[in-house]
Amino acid sequence: MGNSWACFSPKGVTFTKKPSKRLLNSSSTKRTKKKNEKLEFDDALIHQQAFAAAFLFHQYQQNGSLPVNLNRSTSVVYPSTAAPKKLPKSSSSRQRSRTDHSLIQPLQLVNKDLNIDGMETSHFVLVHGGGFGAWCWYKTISLLEESGYRVDAVDLAGSGIHTFDTNSITSLAQYVKPLTDILEKLGDGEKVILAGHDFGGACVSYVMELFPSKISKAIFIAAAMLSCGQSSLDMFSQQTGSNDLMQQAQKFLYTNGKDQPPTAIDLDKELVKDFLFNQSPAKEVALSLVSMRPIPFAPVIEKLSLSDVNYGCVRRFFIGTHKDCAIPVALQENMINTNPPEQVFWLKGSDHAPFFSRPQSLHKILVEISQIPPKQV
Repeated sequence: MGNSWACFSPKGVTFTKKPSKRLLNSSSTKRTKKKNEKLEFDDALIHQQAFAAAFLFHQYQQNGSLPVNLNRSTSVVYPSTAAPKKLPKSSSSRQRSRTDHSLIQPLQLVNKDLNIDGMETSHFVLVHGGGFGAWCWYKTISLLEESGYRVDAVDLAGSGIHTFDTNSITSLAQYVKPLTDILEKLGDGEKVILAGHDFGGACVSYVMELFPSKISKAIFIAAAMLSCGQSSLDMFSQQTGSNDLMQQAQKFLYTNGKDQPPTAIDLDKELVKDFLFNQSPAKEVALSLVSMRPIPFAPVIEKLSLSDVNYGCVRRFFIGTHKDCAIPVALQENMINTNPPEQVFWLKGSDHAPFFSRPQSLHKILVEISQIPPKQV
């Protein structure tokens, strides 16, 4: 991380007075030292913010709420007794998202005329994608809660801080059990809005078939929106040969022996930076690299059984991501055309992780979808 620095002496300059070598050497040494300290501090700051964000979300899962004074643009700020330091500008070469700046004004605009009292439901359940956990939604959770929504972000089995061994998961039903537990506990007539990302889309489809009367809307965010008889592996196989980076990043795990099918898929942490987080801020990438876990293999190859009576009666919406290198636009459009949702929204400039690269825009779309009135029977 960081840029290369070099000092050049101007040529062809005549001094009327010979400068002090001692002064020049001292100044040059100080500048070099400051630059090195700046790079080291910036790198340490990003990783501190990543760990702080992970800690914050673990606190949220335990206590059920986030601190009201959360600074979403920089994760968590720890109190310090030392004098405050002036933070240097980052030396990272990664493209910065415009959403790294203050969220206050856009959020005020979204909330200005928002009235959730007359909505069918104001309860969101967020479902993470493969390798992710509930932690990835920390910005979305805070934005939605500040807008007055109730939000649950689930850790699927073997994901996030869920203690189950990923390699022991043998079915999609086992993987999504934490999600089905939430839906089973809903009261009579109570509904939720499900939002799934990546492989979480297959999980959302699975529970749509099981609990259609408990789901007001289903939102697929750069997610696997599958047809009946299709698996997530079938969907991803459509881009075989066109996404070499993803194939290089995948590492199959064989805890039952090489003569048995894989038990999980791990991802090369260095390569995922380029195909999952190519537009995300560096601190969010750092958070992901210390938090991501392997993806259970059995649920990925399981084909879904979906009916028009159950799955088909739930309203579906798709949020596409324009700069997505994991599920390219062509593959997203193929899913949309094969299994058309009610409405499609596009996040311009978003990579595969819009909750990091475009959190404000994602929040605005989620709010817009939640306010679409029920269809008249």
